Amino acid sequence: MPTTSPSSSVQAARQAIADRLRDIRVDAGLTAKALAAAAEWDRTKVSKIEHATRPPSADDIRRWCTVCKADDEATDLVASLRTVEGAYIEWRRLQRTGLRRLQESRVPLYERTRNFRVYCSQVVPGLFQTAAYAGALLSAITTFHGSPNDVEEAVAARMARSHVVRDGDHRFAVLVEEAVLRYQVGGPDTMAGQLHHLLDVMALPSVSLGVIPFEHGGRRIWTLEAFNIFDSERVSVELLSAAVTVTTPGEVELYEKAFGELTGMALFGTEARTLISAAIDALD
Repeated sequence: MPTTSPSSSVQAARQAIADRLRDIRVDAGLTAKALAAAAEWDRTKVSKIEHATRPPSADDIRRWCTVCKADDEATDLVASLRTVEGAYIEWRRLQRTGLRRLQESRVPLYERTRNFRVYCSQVVPGLFQTAAYAGALLSAITTFHGSPNDVEEAVAARMARSHVVRDGDHRFAVLVEEAVLRYQVGGPDTMAGQLHHLLDVMALPSVSLGVIPFEHGGRRIWTLEAFNIFDSERVSVELLSAAVTVTTPGEVELYEKAFGELTGMALFGTEARTLISAAIDALD
């Protein structure tokens, strides 16, 4: 079952803005060359914007609309641009001051979300991590991305935001691939503590935790990138290079469909506990 690439979706949104700008130019009866001359731009700039190879700035959009005598279009187009810019943000931008602020920035979203659906294929979801596991993971992220080292503060912030798991009216449907139980983050002792913690949190009435086993007889959907669905309103997708936010209803529904397919392959309750316990025993 194919899923749309988040980065492709963002590019499609950028192209939609570019297409609207081209329509405005055509409606104004201007050639690309004439628009560039009137705006005092390089002659290739209009073509690059219209082909979405060069994203326009807010000032570019306003200037474009002014030259085409379509100032009433500018506000909506700039708003669309801001939405696209917020939908795909490189980690280097999000982490430029370290990781603590990134952890804290998500607290309002977590606190207002009632129904969380979480899928992870490589690491334990952040809300269910121990301090030791989070420290090892965030240290690796800091080193890889070359971010300012505020790991201790970032771990404290991650632990603090996890209060939503036990406090308030929240429900968590969590799926992890069995590989998550086997990848050693931080060494055997850290991993053992993390797996025991999973056994504890899955006993909470607000948490449903499923494990998709290695030995599933014929997968209906392949292993995907980690994603979180928040109240059927938005999806956060974690790529190597960037954080992607999906809000288009049709795309949110696609992730919901994928989550449903993955749920159908997962083991829950005693069977999930058996897989987690086996992973703990394998650390000895």
